[in-house]
Formats: sequence, structure tokens, C-alpha cells
Amino acid sequence: MERSTCVVVGGGPAGMVLGLLLARAGVEVTVLEKHNDFLRDFRGDTVHASTLTLLDELGLGPAFAEVPHQLIDRMRVLLNSGPATVADLSRLPGRHKHIAFVPQWDFLDLLADAGKLEPTFSLRMNTAVTGLVKEGAKVTGVRYRTADGVEGEIAADLVVAADGRSSTVRSEARLPVRSFGTPMDVWWFRVPRREDDPNGGLARFGKSSGLVLLDRGDYFQIAFLIRKGTDGMLREQGVEAFRERMIALVPLLADRMDAVESLDDVKLLDVKLDRLTRWHADGVLCVGDAAHAMSPIGGVGINLAVQDAVAAATILAAPLRRGRVTPSVLAKVRRRRWLPTAVTQGAQRLIQNALLRRTLDGKVDVGGTGTPKPIALLQRFPLLQGIPAYMVAIGLRPEHAPAFARREPATIERTKADPSAK
Repeated sequence: MERSTCVVVGGGPAGMVLGLLLARAGVEVTVLEKHNDFLRDFRGDTVHASTLTLLDELGLGPAFAEVPHQLIDRMRVLLNSGPATVADLSRLPGRHKHIAFVPQWDFLDLLADAGKLEPTFSLRMNTAVTGLVKEGAKVTGVRYRTADGVEGEIAADLVVAADGRSSTVRSEARLPVRSFGTPMDVWWFRVPRREDDPNGGLARFGKSSGLVLLDRGDYFQIAFLIRKGTDGMLREQGVEAFRERMIALVPLLADRMDAVESLDDVKLLDVKLDRLTRWHADGVLCVGDAAHAMSPIGGVGINLAVQDAVAAATILAAPLRRGRVTPSVLAKVRRRRWLPTAVTQGAQRLIQNALLRRTLDGKVDVGGTGTPKPIALLQRFPLLQGIPAYMVAIGLRPEHAPAFARREPATIERTKADPSAK
């Protein structure tokens, strides 16, 4: 049987950050990613202000600056009377007063290239975890299968689940979960963007509908809200009905909706909002979406996942070096990250129930003739716009790189992904 001190399952932002930080602590760590590369259609392409600060602390700021990206410094709601700013990121403390939109494959390649400089870091692509290895109740490793059908096992002192809301490890560990439910799912698609189009992040709500436009330079990434469980019914109505709904909600899309040639170009995000009541068992820990599936409201899921990873590395590096990671040590990760997770999910639930559910049910029309009181308050007192900006871009209890992981800026030979190869 192969062996690694720590096996991280999932090569997303949380898994890659955790793997890099542990390797910089001298821990032998193996990251297992089921895909053959990072060139996939990610929905979460945000790098928040707190993560940008983390990259600076890790010495990766200059390398990130070379990655093509867009910066947004405000989030707005489009009313019939015009756009209204609800979050002004220029009011954030620190150097980074913005959120970056970057192709996630470039972000993950940057982390992978930094990891390759560490002798104890290993990244294995095309390797899907199929189950856990146990001795009694203790998890002692993972079983895996490669893309070409080779099966094997890796023994480990600790297995970390960073494999998302459909986590195999989370399911195998049978950890208790609390689900909160959501009123909506999301359709994701993209359309061309013109130079004179609005920039940044822009939300638009009408009666029984709503969407968010994210400025990605030469295109808009669009999240369109639909009632939970109505994906099949709406697809039966066809692409023309879909185009008409989009144009009615945002008329500026009228000259580009033919870019959506069929509803095959529209991807469904099955929205979940849940949280494990215990993030660990003996020998296994869950972080990120594997520990707490977030709603896409605010786009904060990646930020929380990265913060989990930093906290986990800070707490676990020394015990892993000693070869002694007890359940009581693993429990410290949840205790450290519970409050920001619970508060953020509480805010998402409030927005879902007070705004989105009522919008989808046709009970409120945020984009109507009147300005909703909360938005009007933010316009009257612009200083208040810094509060939602801070909650989204930084969040409660931002984590900073531990001393063992900090580096001076260095030249890193980056892998340059080629999306046209897909």
C-alpha cells in the first residue's frame, strides 16, 4: 500500500491551498483530483479580497497579477430608475479593495505550480477516490481508481475531504448533516459583452424572476434564478421562450441572446444549503463545501472554503509532523470556522426567504418603480455600502497565512492553460 502523511481529496481551491500550506510546513501531502486537468467550466471564478491578501502573504501576488483577470469594486442592483450600488468595495480596509474574476483553471494551476516547488507536495490527476480505508472506526486511508482503471489504496494519518458538496468522503464517513433548503436553483450561461455595457457585478430582479450579470471582460457570466425543481419544465418550453424571458428582464441582452444556441448551453446548478454538525471523525476531516454547502448568494463559497483550508493547515501542521492527529485536534477546525460559516449561511437564508423566495413567487418586484427601503437606505448613507462589501469580500474572521507558509515574492514558472484545447 502507498503511503502519505495527509491525503487531500479534491483539487479545487480549498484542496490546493491546504496542500500547498501543509507542504510548506514540511508535511508529506498528496492531493487527489479526479479530472485530468483543471480546464473545466467552473461557475465559481471569484478570488476575494481576503484570498488576494493570502496570496500576497504566500509570495504569490506577482504571479497572480500575471493571470488574466478582471477586478470589480462595486456591486449594483439594476432598478427601473437606474443602477443602485449596494456594496462599495473601495471602502474595504487593506490593499485589495476589489474582487478578482479569474478563470479558475489559471488560479488552480498557479497553486499547483507553487506546490511543485515543495519536495513534500504531490498532485495526482485522473485519480478518483472511491472509498475510505478503515481500521475499526478509524479512517486510515483511501481507495482510488485512475482514469485508465487502475485501482489502489493510499494509507494516511489524515484524510481531508475537499471534494465539494457531493463529497464521496463525506458520504463514506457518514457525518451528520443539517439541511436548510433553498427556494431556487440557478441556470448558468454566458453571452457576449460590449465595451459600453455596464461593468462589475449587476443584479436585476423582476416579478417572478431575477438574474446576476458578472463582467468577465468580453462576456457576461449570467446566473438566472429559477424555482427549485423546475429545470425540466422550463427546458420543455424551449430556447425561444428562454431568450424572451431574458430580454424582458434585461433589454440590453436583446442583441446577443442568439449566442445561446440551445438550452444545452445553459447549465443547471442544483442549489444546496447545508452544514455538517460535526466536521470530523477519527482520521478524517471535511472542509469547504464538503463541510458546508453554500448558496451562490454573494459568491462567498470559495472564500469560505479557502479560509477553512488556511485554518486547517494552521491547526494541523504540527500534529501531522508529529504523526499524532487526534479527534480533539480535528474538532478545533470546526470550532474556529463555525461562527463565520453559520453567520454567512444565516445571512443567505435571510436573503432567500425575505427576497428571493418572494420574488420567485411574484410577491415582490425589486426592479419596479419604487426603490426598496434597504436599497434606498444604502443610497442615502453610502458609508453603509462598506458593510455588505466587507461581508462578501473579506467575511468574518479572515484567516492569514501561518508563519511557516509565508514567502517573499518569487518567480514561479507557471503552467499556462489553453482553454481552446477543450
